[in-house]
Amino acid sequence: MVAMVPQWWKFGIVLTGVLLGGAGVSPAEDLKSVLSAPLLAPGQSLKEIQDHTFQRIPALRPVTTREAWEEAAAQIRSTVFERVIRRGAAAGWHHAPLQVEWLDELPGGPGYTIRRLRYQAVPGLWIPALLYRPTQITGKAPVFLNVNGHDPIGKAVDYKQLRCINQAKRGIIALNPEWFGMGQLRTEGYVHGRMNQLDLCGTSGLAPFYLALERGLDVLLSLPEADPQRVGVAGLSGGGWQTIVLSALDPRVTLSNPVAGYSSFFTRGKNFGDLGDSEQTPVDLATVADYSHLTALMAPRATLLTYNLNDNCCFKADQALPPLLAAARPVFGLYGRQDHLRYHINAEPGDHNFQKDNREALYQMIGTHFFPDQADYNPREIPSEAELQPPGQLAVPIPENNATFQSLARDLAAGLPREGGLPANLPQALEWQRERRAILARLVKSVGVKPEARLLDQTLLAGVDVQSFAVTPMPGWTLPVVVLTPEKPLGTTLLLGDRGRAGVAAEAERLVNSGVQVCVADLLFTGECSQGSRDYLFGLLFSAVGERPLGLAASQVTGLVQWLQRLSGRDRIRIWAEGPRVSLSALTAAALCPDAVDTLQLNQSLISLKEVIERNLRVEDGVELFCFGLLEEFD
Repeated sequence: MVAMVPQWWKFGIVLTGVLLGGAGVSPAEDLKSVLSAPLLAPGQSLKEIQDHTFQRIPALRPVTTREAWEEAAAQIRSTVFERVIRRGAAAGWHHAPLQVEWLDELPGGPGYTIRRLRYQAVPGLWIPALLYRPTQITGKAPVFLNVNGHDPIGKAVDYKQLRCINQAKRGIIALNPEWFGMGQLRTEGYVHGRMNQLDLCGTSGLAPFYLALERGLDVLLSLPEADPQRVGVAGLSGGGWQTIVLSALDPRVTLSNPVAGYSSFFTRGKNFGDLGDSEQTPVDLATVADYSHLTALMAPRATLLTYNLNDNCCFKADQALPPLLAAARPVFGLYGRQDHLRYHINAEPGDHNFQKDNREALYQMIGTHFFPDQADYNPREIPSEAELQPPGQLAVPIPENNATFQSLARDLAAGLPREGGLPANLPQALEWQRERRAILARLVKSVGVKPEARLLDQTLLAGVDVQSFAVTPMPGWTLPVVVLTPEKPLGTTLLLGDRGRAGVAAEAERLVNSGVQVCVADLLFTGECSQGSRDYLFGLLFSAVGERPLGLAASQVTGLVQWLQRLSGRDRIRIWAEGPRVSLSALTAAALCPDAVDTLQLNQSLISLKEVIERNLRVEDGVELFCFGLLEEFD
């Protein structure tokens, strides 16, 4: 299929749905072997990824006075809300009134009841929850938000029930909400990698996660018995992440206990098990704050950092904890409250857990800060296993049409892109293109290029000159490139593929046999530059530090095109791309530098960015496809 484009466009675009066939089998296999040969040093691409991110992660600047810190803290909070959480439609969601529906009461155990409820995180998206309430409340009572991470059982998991029951038996009103993708919300609609569909539409994908927490706190503090001076949050793993994010940004929280839930971005870049899901690495967070900043934002409030000695998931104590303590302790010291920052390392069982030892560390912290005058307070867990209830008994009715990440994104996308129709004549078109290219470059965060290359090897294959290069399209990045030059070449084509160099061997052979000089290259997260299953995790990290994977890949294409212009002596280069990821990168590059591109052929490309939403793709399917705000302006 050939796309119809205005005649003033300076390059042609061809879209095909299938790969074009190659020639003979044996030569193709020889060529595939050449294209499969590694060209970069072992670990080189990974090191470049780490270097690129590390130099962009903000360090916590030392402050010497309480006043200076409070000014900095206020700025960090407001900027995180403005640049990260309340972007796009999320600003309106934030101002929506609290919607909560109180349902029936369940029998609890000795000293407490359980009430089912649901509340809206964003309009149309209801969170099922349980309220554990002491039967005897005198005066004001502490309140506690108990969150959890990636446990499929969700709010009904035993260690979370026990925590809520124990809090209620100690006179605390405890809220136990469900988390996206777990328990009752364990459906395809709440898979965390789909929150980035909202990012594509220019609305914070993090917003539903944060608002689910903020609204949960609103529910607790709306209770007439709630004591606003005693407000706690605790959770394991993703619940630990929820705990630190809410506690750091919402000063209403007075006691926080994140359990094995987070580490500094610096730590994550070295310990890949810490690289988190989309919500852990939201767009642009690390342009404002690292998780060390969030930890310091807890000062002077009571904070217990719990980690596990031999964590079999992530955030091992010896890796995650020291940098956080080093960052936060001086800030707590400004308030003379060093004792309010505590840590607990669990050795038995020592794995990824919020079991009895870790829970009792929390109960001890609660006793110190919520019940300091209660002489008979006992931090030992009150045995309550006989009171555990099955998930079905704790299920909360939610609407059949409850909003999902996809439905929210679909509603947002309905009116996108916002730009009107194409211009009607050449003068208007030239001005329109100039303005739109500037917007596109800003959205994808395109990088200036200065291509250089180093010849690695040169040989002949069936009469074709084969050169292998390490090309640096812009400082800090090295791409493996193979150039195939027949005698008297008829033009030059850059070949790119989601499957890497070897994946386009058949097309390379066809073009060379037709007399075309062919350059086959691997871009970021493809072929030899791929980090396997961690590609999307590093891509999320790029977005968190203010980069855009699409912009980086498109800039690499631009650098390759400029280098090929010099190498071939030609003014214009053809581009052939296969797969949705590199096709979008190539299309973006061609749109930004049309004078250097002759024709652009896209194979197996998306027809519209809205396909990302309609096909319900996850960020794991191609991090380049989820560039923040791209669909607001372009399709």
